[in-house]
Amino acid sequence: MSAVHDLGGRPGFGRIEREAREPVFHARWESRVMGMVYAIRRANWLNLDAFRHGIERMDPARYLAASYYERWLASLERTLPEVGALTPGAAPPPAGPYGFEREVGAPARFAVGSTVRVRARKPVGHTRLPGYASGKRGTVVSVRGGYVFPDTNAHGLGEQPQHLYSVRFSARELWGESAEPRTSVCIDLFEPYLEADPVPSSAEETRDGA
Repeated sequence: MSAVHDLGGRPGFGRIEREAREPVFHARWESRVMGMVYAIRRANWLNLDAFRHGIERMDPARYLAASYYERWLASLERTLPEVGALTPGAAPPPAGPYGFEREVGAPARFAVGSTVRVRARKPVGHTRLPGYASGKRGTVVSVRGGYVFPDTNAHGLGEQPQHLYSVRFSARELWGESAEPRTSVCIDLFEPYLEADPVPSSAEETRDGA
């Protein structure tokens, strides 16, 4: 079962309610939390993936009841002691290259038009693979280049850059016959999440009634 933060495609959580004129911050403390996060990341104490993993490790009940910036604060409370940022006299690690795009030492395995299947796996720790896509078949529509691999970067195992692809899935492939026909979803997925699928790309469209 997916962790509590991986809610995509899961029923039972009601409609998303939108505010007509939503403010940037609902309270002054939210802006302070945002400022702390940006300052800590700028000082290289915490990378984005480790910060996200801090949110993912919240108690499920607390996570569901928390607001957006309460989750940010919870991550700081957990991760700053872990990285030693609150230890007197401690220094952050040296900063690496700017941004997230990186060179990958091997050519991309897939090309536009490749039919791929998402590896069915239950990841331990942080991942950018949404649970609803696990085991599903799709078609590569864009080869986006090399990027920092979040699954290792979140755990201090290095950036280990991987190729990133935009993969199109039919809605019915993801959610079954109850999904709206002739619709699709594109998901950005890293190469380790994918494996080659021998079924021609046209089979997905035929199955979906396109």
